[in-house]
Amino acid sequence: MLRRRRTAFRIPAIAVTATAPLLALSASPAFAQDAVRQTINAAQIVLLAALIGVVSFAVIAALTLIRARNRAETENGQLKAEIASLKARADRAESLLGAEDRRLVIWDAPGAAATVVGELPRQSGVPADRARFLAFGSWLTIGAATALERAVTRLRERGEPFVLNLTGQQVPFVEASGRTVGGRAVVRFRDLSGDRLALADLEGRHAAALAELAVVKALLDAVPLPAWIRDTTDRPVWVNRAYAAAVEAADRAAAVADGTDLLDTAAREAIAAAHAQDPVFRRRLSAVSAGQRVVYDVTDVIAEGGRAGIAVDVTEIEESHSALRRLIEFHTRTLDQLATAVAIFGADRRLQSYNAAYRELFGLDAAFLDTLPDEIAILDRLRATRKVPDQADFRVWRADLLSAYQSPETREHLWRLPEGQTLRVIANPHPQGGMTWIYENVTARLDLESRYNSLIRIQGETLDHLREGVAVFGSDGRLRLHNPAFLAIWGVDAGRLGERPHVSQLVAACAALSGGPEAWHTLTAAIAGVDESRGSVSGRMELADGRVVDYATVPLPEGQTMATFVEVTDSVHVERALVERNDALEAADRLKNAFIQKVSYELRSPLTNIIGFTQLLADAGIGPLNGKQREYVGYIMTSSGSLLAIINDILDLATIDAGIMTLDLTEVDLRATVAAAIEGLRDRLTETGVRLESRVDPAIGPMIADEKRLRQILYNLLANAIGFSSQGGRVVVSARRDQGDVVLMVQDEGAGIPDDFLGAVFNRFEARGEGGARSGPGLGLSIVKSFVELHGGTIAIDSAPGRGTRVTVRLPLRPEEPVPVAAE
Repeated sequence: MLRRRRTAFRIPAIAVTATAPLLALSASPAFAQDAVRQTINAAQIVLLAALIGVVSFAVIAALTLIRARNRAETENGQLKAEIASLKARADRAESLLGAEDRRLVIWDAPGAAATVVGELPRQSGVPADRARFLAFGSWLTIGAATALERAVTRLRERGEPFVLNLTGQQVPFVEASGRTVGGRAVVRFRDLSGDRLALADLEGRHAAALAELAVVKALLDAVPLPAWIRDTTDRPVWVNRAYAAAVEAADRAAAVADGTDLLDTAAREAIAAAHAQDPVFRRRLSAVSAGQRVVYDVTDVIAEGGRAGIAVDVTEIEESHSALRRLIEFHTRTLDQLATAVAIFGADRRLQSYNAAYRELFGLDAAFLDTLPDEIAILDRLRATRKVPDQADFRVWRADLLSAYQSPETREHLWRLPEGQTLRVIANPHPQGGMTWIYENVTARLDLESRYNSLIRIQGETLDHLREGVAVFGSDGRLRLHNPAFLAIWGVDAGRLGERPHVSQLVAACAALSGGPEAWHTLTAAIAGVDESRGSVSGRMELADGRVVDYATVPLPEGQTMATFVEVTDSVHVERALVERNDALEAADRLKNAFIQKVSYELRSPLTNIIGFTQLLADAGIGPLNGKQREYVGYIMTSSGSLLAIINDILDLATIDAGIMTLDLTEVDLRATVAAAIEGLRDRLTETGVRLESRVDPAIGPMIADEKRLRQILYNLLANAIGFSSQGGRVVVSARRDQGDVVLMVQDEGAGIPDDFLGAVFNRFEARGEGGARSGPGLGLSIVKSFVELHGGTIAIDSAPGRGTRVTVRLPLRPEEPVPVAAE
C-alpha cells in the first residue's frame, strides 16, 4: 500500500520534466508561435494519456489491496481461533495430566532442553521442583538412576521404548515408561498404587532375590568347597566348579546332566534319615574326591523347593588330629618312662596329665588322679600324707605356691620333706594358661655332692701323700698345683713355688739335677706350647745323682696340663707291677665277657616265662581284662620282647666270639626273605608312618646262605633305618646281582650320621639317637657286620648329616665255608 502511494506522487514530476524542453523552445524568437502551439498540443495529449494511465493503475491497485487485506484479515481470524482452540486443548490436556497423577518429560530434539509436564502426588516423595526432578540421582537410588539414564539415552538416540519400576531414596516405587511420539522422546512417570504397587514390590523383591542368588552362586562357585542344590526329586539342579572337579566331570553342566553324586549311597541314606527329624544335617563323612579318599564336614539343608548342601574338606585337620593324638600318646608314654615326676595343670588349676613317677613319688591313688582334681585338693591330700614340707601356716604357704599361676616367669622351690627326701620343684607357666610342675628328687644328688666334696678333700689328702710328684700347669704355663712328692723329687723350695712360677723358671731351678736339657725341652713344649693338637708326652730322664725319673704329661680341660714324675730307680719292680696290672685287666675283661654271657643265659629262661605268662594273661580265654590292664600287659609284652631281642643278640655275639657259630647254608629265595623281613616290621611302619619301598630285581634268583641269619641282617638294617627316619619318611630296600655277588642296599631319608660317629657305628654298645629317635642298645649293626663277614661278605655305610644313610651289603652267591669272625 505504501509502495503504491509513493508511485502516484512521482507522476506530476514526470510531467513537469517533459514540459521543460517545450518551455525552452518557447523562449526562442524564431520559432515562437508555431512551435509553442505544436508543443502544447503534443504535451497535453501525452499528459492526458499519462494521467488516464495513472488513474487506471491506481484504481486497479486499490481494488487489489482492498481484496488482499480482506483475505488476510480473514486468515488472521481463523489462525487466532485455531490458536485459541489449541491453547484450550493444551490447558485441558495439562489439566487431565494433573488429574491422573503423572508427569511427562519431553525432549523435542537431541540437544534440546527437556520439558516437564504434570505433577505427581506429594506423598509419592518425588521432588516437585522440575530441575531437581530431572537430576534423577538426587531422589532415586544409584542403581535405579543409572538404569533410567541408560534407558533415556537409548530412547533419545535409537528410539528404544522401555518400562521401568524405579525405587527412590524416599520413594517406594515409581513407574517410568518411555516411547517416541511425533519424533519426540517422551518419558512418563507415574506413582504406583494398589495392585500395580504390589506387583512392582513383588517384582523388586524377585529381582533382589535373583541378584542375591546370583551373588551366592558366584561366591559358592569361587570357593574350593563342593556345593550343590537339588530339587524335590533329589536331582541336582546346580553345582559349583569344586563339585564338578570332585566328581571328575567336564564342567558344571556335565555334572548336573549326569547327576553324579559326590557322596556314596550310605551317606545319602544317612542324610535322608536325618532330614526326617531335622531340616539341617551336619556330620563328618568320608567320600572319594578326584580319585582320592577325603573326609568332609557336610552341611545339608532341606526346604520346600528342594535342598542344598556344602562339603568342607577336613582331611588335613583329621590327619592333624590323628597325628596330635599319636604325639600326645607318645609324650605320655615318654613321660611315664621318665624318673622325674611331671604334672600338668590347666588354666582352671585342674590336673590334665601326669606320669607314673608323679604318682609313685607322692603315693597318690590312680583313681583319685583320674578324676582330674584341682591343685588345692592335691596339696591338701599331700599335706595329710606328709608329702609336702611342714609349714607354720600352710594356707599362706599354699597361696604363695599357687601365685606362680599369675607369674610369667619360671619359679623354683626346694622342698625338704619330713621323711628326709629333698625335692627340687620347678613351676613352668604355660603361655596360654596353666602350669607344668616338675618334681625332681635331688636327695641322691645332694648326697652325691656332699660325697663329692668329701672325695675332693680325700683326693687332696691322697695327692699330698702320693709318691709320684704331680704338678698342674695352667694354659699360661704357670704352676697351679703341686704335691710334696714333687718338691721331694726336685728339691725345690716350697716358698718359691708359692709364687706360681712359669715352667721355664722351674726348668732353670731343676737344671742342676737333670742329666740333660732334652727332656725339659719336651716338657716345656708340651706345657706351654701353642700346638692345637695337644697330646700326651712321656719319657724318662736320668738325674745327675743317679736317680731315674719317668715323666708324663696329660692334657686337661681349659688348656691346663698335668705333669707327673715318678722315681723308677727300681725299674724291675715297676715292670712287674705293670705286668701284674695288665694281667689283672685281661682277667677282668674275660670275667666281664663271662659274666655277660652267664647273665644272658640265666635271664633268657625267666624272661621267656614272663612272655609266656603275659600272653596267657592277654588271652581272653583266661579271663577278661579292663582297658588299663590290657594296656599294661601290652607294655610288658613289648618291653619283654625288646629285652629278649637284646639277650638273643648278646648270645649271638658271644657265640661268634667263642668261634662256635655255624651257618645253616641252604638255597634261599631272596625275594621271599626280603618280604618276610618287611612283614616283621609292618606294625612299626604303621606306627611311624614311614613308607617302605621294595626294589628287588625280579631276575635275582636264589642264593646259598643261612636264611635265618640273612633275614636277621635285613630285619636289623630295616629296623635301624625306620627308627632313624622322621614321621612320614621313606625307606628303600633293594637287591640285585652284581657278577658273582648279591648286593643288598637299605637307604633312608633320616637325619644321617655325624662324621665323628660314623667310624664307630659297627662297635658293640655304641648307639646315639639322632633327629629325636630313641637309641637302642647298640648291637644291631654289630650283629649285621658279624653275620655278613660269616658269609664272606662285606658291609659299607655312607651317610652325612641331613641327607640320610645308605648301607650296602655284598654277599657271595655261593660261599664256600663260613668265615671266622674275630672277637672285638
